[in-house]
Amino acid sequence: MSKKKVLVVGATGYLGQHVLQGFAEIRGTPYDVAFTYNSFPPQPLLDAFPDSLAFQVDLKTGLGFHSISRQFGQPDVVVNCAALSVPRACEKDPDTATSINVPTSLVNWLSSFTQDDNTLLIHLSTDQVYEGVKSFYKEEDEAVPVNVYGKSKFAAERFISEKWANFAILRSSIIFGPQTVSPVPKSLPIQWIDGVLSKGDKVQFFYDEYRCPVYVKDVVTIILTLIDKWFSEGKKMQLLLNVGGPDRVSRVQMAEAVAQIRGHDSSLIKPVSASSIDRGVMSPADISMDITKLVQTLNISPTPFKDGVKLTFAVEACS
Repeated sequence: MSKKKVLVVGATGYLGQHVLQGFAEIRGTPYDVAFTYNSFPPQPLLDAFPDSLAFQVDLKTGLGFHSISRQFGQPDVVVNCAALSVPRACEKDPDTATSINVPTSLVNWLSSFTQDDNTLLIHLSTDQVYEGVKSFYKEEDEAVPVNVYGKSKFAAERFISEKWANFAILRSSIIFGPQTVSPVPKSLPIQWIDGVLSKGDKVQFFYDEYRCPVYVKDVVTIILTLIDKWFSEGKKMQLLLNVGGPDRVSRVQMAEAVAQIRGHDSSLIKPVSASSIDRGVMSPADISMDITKLVQTLNISPTPFKDGVKLTFAVEACS
C-alpha cells in the first residue's frame, strides 16, 4: 500500500517545525512528508528531517507549487501553518497580511488536481477572530475581529469554507512550548517571561487581557488525530474548532505561573491595564475560548497551563 502524502505549508515557523517533529516521531512512518519554506532552505530542518522533501513556495504569488505537483504529487493532507501572525506587522501592511493569511494560491493549486476534494486541508486560524468582550467564546459565536490580523484570518476561514469542501479550521490561542529544532526569530512567550524575570527587573504585565494558551504538543496531537480520523472514516470534514488550553489566564497569571515554577521573585511582576499601553494595534481584551467541542469531537483533553509550563522547561533542560 502506498504511503499517504502530507504537505506542511509554512514549516519553518514555530508550529510548523513542531508538526514536522510530530510526524517524525510516529512509529513505522506511515506518511510521506513534504514541507514548504519561504525565503531560504532551513539547513537545521533539512538535517533533522532528512526523509522530508522541502520546496520553496511564495504564498503571495503561488510560485513553487508547480514543482510540488511534479515531484510530490497531490497531497492527501495539507497542514497550513503559514501566516503573518504579528498583529502590529499586519496593521502596518494589511495587503501583505491578507495575501499571506488568506490561502488563495494554496487553494487554487489544490483545485488544479482532478481529484481535488480528496485532499483534507487543515488550516490554522486564531482566537483573534473574536471581539474580546466576554469569556469563553464558542465556535458559533459571531466573529468580530478588532485588528487586521484577526480580520485577515477570518477572511481566510470564509474563503476556505466557500472554496474547499474538505477542511478543518483550528482557531488557536497563544501556542507555547519548547524551542524548535531551528530556533525561530520571534520570542516565545514562556521563555521571554522567564528571561525577563531572571534578570531581576520589574516588568509590567496586563491583568485584564485573557487568553487560553495551548501547549504546542497538544496542537500537534490535534492535527495528527484529525488526519487519523479522515483516513479511518473517509468522510469529508467541514469542521471548525476552538483550540485552546483548559485555563483562562491573564498575562499576570501567566507570569506568576512561570515565576512560581522557576523560583523567580513574583514581586517583580507589575500588574497594569492593557488600556494603559499603546501597542500600535487594537488587542481584544478577553478571547478565552470554550473548548467543549474539541474535547468531544476528538476525545482530547489539552494540558493545563501550569503543567505545560513545567513540560516546556523540562524538555528544554533535556535538549
